[in-house]
Amino acid sequence: MTSSARPADPAGTAARPPLNRRLAEFGTTIFAEMSALALRTGSINLGQGFPDTDGPEEIREAAVRALRDGRGNQYPPGPGVPELRAAVTAHQLRRYGLTFDPDTEVLVTAGATEAIAAALLGLLEPGDEVVALEPYYDSYAACIAMAGGRRVPVTLRPHEGRFRLDLDELRAAVTDRTRLLLINTPHNPTGTVLTRAELTAIAELAVERDLLVVTDEVYEHLVFDDAEHLPLATFPGMRDRTVTIGSAGKTFSFTGWKVGWVTAAPALVSAVRSAKQYLTYVASGPFQYAVAEALALPDSYFDAFRADMRAKRDVLAAGLTDAGFDVFTTAGTYFITTDIRPLGETDGFAFCRALPERAGVVAIPNAVFYDHREAGAPFVRFAFCKRADVLEEAAKRLKSLSV
Repeated sequence: MTSSARPADPAGTAARPPLNRRLAEFGTTIFAEMSALALRTGSINLGQGFPDTDGPEEIREAAVRALRDGRGNQYPPGPGVPELRAAVTAHQLRRYGLTFDPDTEVLVTAGATEAIAAALLGLLEPGDEVVALEPYYDSYAACIAMAGGRRVPVTLRPHEGRFRLDLDELRAAVTDRTRLLLINTPHNPTGTVLTRAELTAIAELAVERDLLVVTDEVYEHLVFDDAEHLPLATFPGMRDRTVTIGSAGKTFSFTGWKVGWVTAAPALVSAVRSAKQYLTYVASGPFQYAVAEALALPDSYFDAFRADMRAKRDVLAAGLTDAGFDVFTTAGTYFITTDIRPLGETDGFAFCRALPERAGVVAIPNAVFYDHREAGAPFVRFAFCKRADVLEEAAKRLKSLSV
């Protein structure tokens, strides 16, 4: 009797690495590492961006009601439940004047992360270039790699207390191989909100070079002070070339529900759905009904939510400044980026790994969001989507760094 099994190779010379080359550069995420460090040291976790309180009680009860009524306990429709798709279109019309067909131009996803993955898998061919704003959320790089694309970073750089986009650098990054622009505003991790002038230039570039645009707008309701969120799809020529990604997690503080969505022209939604159906297929059935009700909440909810986060931003920003950090202005999201060089530090990784023992607080080194790691080396991100008393305690602990 013969065997077709591969013969043993004691030296391991013929062994193939188990991880494919596209993902070889990606290990365990920094969020898992730092959250584990927070648990081990009993530190305040200002690293991963999730709230420490739940969202509106009436929305939580809407999910319970859906469960009890048997809505969504089995597979929901592939594009998402009709109630949520209708709520998404109503939200886009009410907030931005954008009109979408709920049957052909909306796709519900397992959070924004799946929407990003499905969009890139569905729209890219191997070798296509994707221009993305650096630093960028870590899943962008991994999803571009899985799709066989090549990422081309355009770096947001500090300028007058904020991070700014160099439009000349953006234009220079586009080549004949560029397929898609991947835009994030409000921007994680820098807190930048792209201005009307910047978005106009992006739209003109996309039209001129016939580019698709995927725009991650999950922090659309978290803009502060004089900043304004302007969906890229509202700009001339962009309605039919833009895939807009939204999410319930950041707006309603139910990140564990994993309910996101895509709005786009029918051909683009179809392309995204072609990939999405082989990822989760469907998800979050009962929660979709609850999010449909959440999107219909009055403007007073969104105003109060934004005001609460703005106050928390100010508490943490003041504490970080007192502790000796150089603090960049956060115009949107629920993150603050700081410069650690005034503390005599230059390596964000080393600083963040030592911070729990030094001060009992966990943060994230921004360098993980850069291809050009040296450009992000001195920057560290803190999340302020926590209770005010937690932020005050964190500020008190961080004060020890300045003495």
